[in-house]
Amino acid sequence: MVSEEVNSKKQRNEECFINRLPRDLIERVFLRLPVSTLLMCVGVCKPWQNLIWDPQFVTLHLKHASRFALLFFRKESVAGERHPSDAVLIDEAWSQSTYAVPVVGPDDILFGSCNGLLGLYTKTSSIKIANLATGECLRLEKPVKNLKGDHFSFYSFGFHPLTNEYKITHFLGDCVEVCPQNKDRFNFIQVYKLGDETWKDIRTPEGLSLNCVRNSGTINVDGTMYWLTEDMAANWQHAVMSFDLGKESFARIQLPASVPEDCASGGPRRYWIREIDGKVIIATAQTYPSQPRRLVGELQIWTLDNKAEQRWSQKYNMQAIDYIPGPNLAHGEKLLMQCCDGNLYSYELLAENVMSKVLKMAKLLDFSPHKPDNMQSYICVKSLVRLDVYKKAGIVCRPNQRDGWELEKWKAWQQLISKMEELWSRVHQKEHESIASLQELRIQLNGLLPHVSDDSIRQQIGMKIGQKFPLFPDQQPRSLRRLNLVEQKRDIEALHARINKHVEIVKGVTQALGSISSMIHSVIQDQMGASSSNAVISSQTQSEGEDAVET
Repeated sequence: MVSEEVNSKKQRNEECFINRLPRDLIERVFLRLPVSTLLMCVGVCKPWQNLIWDPQFVTLHLKHASRFALLFFRKESVAGERHPSDAVLIDEAWSQSTYAVPVVGPDDILFGSCNGLLGLYTKTSSIKIANLATGECLRLEKPVKNLKGDHFSFYSFGFHPLTNEYKITHFLGDCVEVCPQNKDRFNFIQVYKLGDETWKDIRTPEGLSLNCVRNSGTINVDGTMYWLTEDMAANWQHAVMSFDLGKESFARIQLPASVPEDCASGGPRRYWIREIDGKVIIATAQTYPSQPRRLVGELQIWTLDNKAEQRWSQKYNMQAIDYIPGPNLAHGEKLLMQCCDGNLYSYELLAENVMSKVLKMAKLLDFSPHKPDNMQSYICVKSLVRLDVYKKAGIVCRPNQRDGWELEKWKAWQQLISKMEELWSRVHQKEHESIASLQELRIQLNGLLPHVSDDSIRQQIGMKIGQKFPLFPDQQPRSLRRLNLVEQKRDIEALHARINKHVEIVKGVTQALGSISSMIHSVIQDQMGASSSNAVISSQTQSEGEDAVET
């Protein structure tokens, strides 16, 4: 019986007209489909499954994948209220996502994005590598357990296109107990290749600054990791360090020879290493004297044109916006900038001899109550890259919807979400009740219409009753998925607007129907009065006639 079912399924697959097409033609069709559709196609038949999971197809599909800006907001407490980590995706058309990214837990912190895979730091003894599209997660042990002073910015995640290897790196701070004076320096980079069983320690050419890494950031471009380090002898007092993920070798790159000009009213100058369109850039600006993270004056952006020759060119010189995100500073042709008003903006620039003018500024989203300097931006894709092939040293799983939310500290947040869903349910119930109640009132009014003798008046009142039936907004089904922080804020605003609209509609329709009711009763009373008057007149006329006859 089993063999007959297998043969029958095989026969159906062979008879499918799509499977009769050449493989390369089917492949071209599939390359145009999004990951979500391909994941459904995997279960259709064995030939499709083999094609979609073929490593060569996965690589080709990755090259055709659309690019998203992933805006990540780290967990924080604002005014005594806890806010979990969250993410918002913005596609190539600058349209924002609605739902929270399932693989991001409330305590996770993003430290890298590569080929659709996210590197997520946790306070536990493990880190996560998660596929943004498929939801698959790989949990790995951290290189050092119970590491004091560990920070998410000390981790990085990248892919080397020549070796086809994914690697996680970790800046290992010097042991405070052994060298107390070196607590902010590191002499080793720990490297883990996905699929290996252990981390590997690689000594740096010299002692390097951890503070510089924490303040300036780290990027991965074409299989090489870049970060800033202190160089007090240089003009900028900084230099760029690089680490080739394939060769596992270091190099130092000097910054431009020209010295950035400072304004007298500005505070200390800051430097950031960022990426724009696959190129290494250095951004620098002065900060407010009283706010060391907020920018003032001019923001200069330099691009590394030639790594071997260490040649730089200035790309932009513009009026500084309050804060700059990273590690990816641009999406498409526009820069992403944060303002102290709690909003994220996109800036379209026009460069004329380096000096840049803002052509168009557009507000993207309101990320309050999160702080402006608490956001990261990554350019990412949705891919079919599988993590189960790297499970030798880790645990591959799909995150539970409750993963991380069961902790005591997130109960208040969960209760708020539950309260909002309860309010939505109550609003929908009240709308149903109001419709039923007003419908009953309308039936009662229609029942009084036959008592109106005047046809034209009866028709006019009937039309008014029909026009005053309450029209509430459509009741869309509520999704079980959790909204992201931006959409959740809009959802709360929509709920308040819906409640106000309900009160307004019920009040307006009730008043209108009440007015119509008064009108009907007035007409009926007038009719009754007229009938009484006619009866009196008729009686008087009859009496006068009788008197005349007697006379």
